[in-house]
Amino acid sequence: MLEARHTMDAPTTTSADNGTSGGGGDWFTPRKIPAPVPDTDAGAPDSTAEGRRPATIRPVGRPGSAPEAPADGTPGPPGSATGSPGVGGPDQGREHPDAVSASGPPATQHAPAPSAAPGPAIVPPSGPAPTALTPTPFVSTVAPPPTPAEQRVPAQEHAPVSPSTQAATAPAEEGSPDALLIRRTMAEVAPVADKVTSYFYALLFVRHPDLRSLFPAAMDTQRDRLLRALLTAAEHIDNKDVLVDYLQKLGRGHRKYGTRPEHYPAVGECLIGALSKYAAGVWNGEMEAAWIRAYTTISQVMIDAAAADELRAPAWWYAEIVTHDLRTPDVAVVTVRPDQPYPFLAGQYTSVETPWWPRIWRHYSFASAPRSDGLLSFHVKAVPAGWVSNALVHRARPGDIIRLGPPAGSMTVDHTTDNGLLCLGGGTGIAPIKALVEDVAEHGDRRSVEVFYGARTDHDLYDIDTMLRLQQTHPWLSVRAIIDQQAHLQLPDAIRTYGPWDEFDAYLSGPPGMIRSGVDALRDIGIPSDRIRHDSVEELVAAGS
Repeated sequence: MLEARHTMDAPTTTSADNGTSGGGGDWFTPRKIPAPVPDTDAGAPDSTAEGRRPATIRPVGRPGSAPEAPADGTPGPPGSATGSPGVGGPDQGREHPDAVSASGPPATQHAPAPSAAPGPAIVPPSGPAPTALTPTPFVSTVAPPPTPAEQRVPAQEHAPVSPSTQAATAPAEEGSPDALLIRRTMAEVAPVADKVTSYFYALLFVRHPDLRSLFPAAMDTQRDRLLRALLTAAEHIDNKDVLVDYLQKLGRGHRKYGTRPEHYPAVGECLIGALSKYAAGVWNGEMEAAWIRAYTTISQVMIDAAAADELRAPAWWYAEIVTHDLRTPDVAVVTVRPDQPYPFLAGQYTSVETPWWPRIWRHYSFASAPRSDGLLSFHVKAVPAGWVSNALVHRARPGDIIRLGPPAGSMTVDHTTDNGLLCLGGGTGIAPIKALVEDVAEHGDRRSVEVFYGARTDHDLYDIDTMLRLQQTHPWLSVRAIIDQQAHLQLPDAIRTYGPWDEFDAYLSGPPGMIRSGVDALRDIGIPSDRIRHDSVEELVAAGS
């Protein structure tokens, strides 16, 4: 249910209250404080818990028109590269089995590589401010996000709470009453995160077996992505501007997983069922009410965004592979022809599903700016245990059909400024960098573009000839290859020896480790954070940090 960000125009439509949204009214009824339940096998719901279902959760219908929803899709469910509704950004072909979303709640992070299943995550703030598309209960029960000035003073006092809650949130923790209750829940379940995850899925698949088909056959690639994404969105419920924009994109992006409005209440019911079991020591009616309000808000924003998007774009595109160029034994450039026009911007990415691994999606950046012939290219690196990447590199052939999710990502060129572009591309991360260069060339900006192409060995510089040809064609472009084994200097640190970069916007693409160190290096040399752009797993965390 969650993806990345970039805003385009979209038609205004009415809310999704077509009989499936639950329609307003008494959407929530708190229940009595449950008695602590002895810990049982986390893999299956016990009869006691089954009898303690929370009050029904359903979307809140609202009359009238919904505000405009951005038209870009989102890529990858709560995770990164994705496989079932989860989160994420493009990993340029690197399907790390142990990769997890850094945006997850305070739980043991062990989920394998991206997978996409219905569930939310968080994206950093950027671009135009989104329209507030939130249900009435949210407006009336959750305080608006504090202004910068308010964030520097103690939080205002709220209605009295139990001594135990006061102790957990005192002395100066800031946030709305619901946000404080949600954080307390998460602190309580953090030590048993694995059990919460297992129990959540057990409840979901036992109570709602029809939802099992939305997830990959091998749940080891899904694990805690969906739950972690839901918890992350709830934890940041006070940050409405960022959260609404993010959830709208997730709602649009999760259409490709077959997510329907009627699925959301089932997921919310099992979420609260799992939390109430493992946070039994602090759980009460007030805490349950906070979670129901938060989840109702999350689901309604996503449902409305998906309904609006359904009027203007398909849930996915079929695409035929037209060329398959094996550049190295483990890197291929795959070019496809979508079955209908596919709008995107240079620097964005999409999610890809192959016929060999149904419901397993991974994110890949577009390796060129939009082309007149409508073809799309991706650079894919096969990695150990990477199901999708190995299929695309070693099994795919011209004529094969794959599926594409909607475009997403914010690492696009701002053509309203004359700033130069400082671009760092590591490994197959050079793909979106190449697209940015082509975009600048097509706009005729003649802005200075400095590209640092990093690799471990010269053998890994599989696209260096293409980049050098672009350099010969465009005098404003400079390309430098940084080879770790020869220079004994990693890519991010190399930029310190050049510059100055005062009048440059920075763009980073590559492995997560390179992104992290690259952002640190760019900040160290004086480039402000608002001029550093990247799409990666880490980007999904930025909204909350």
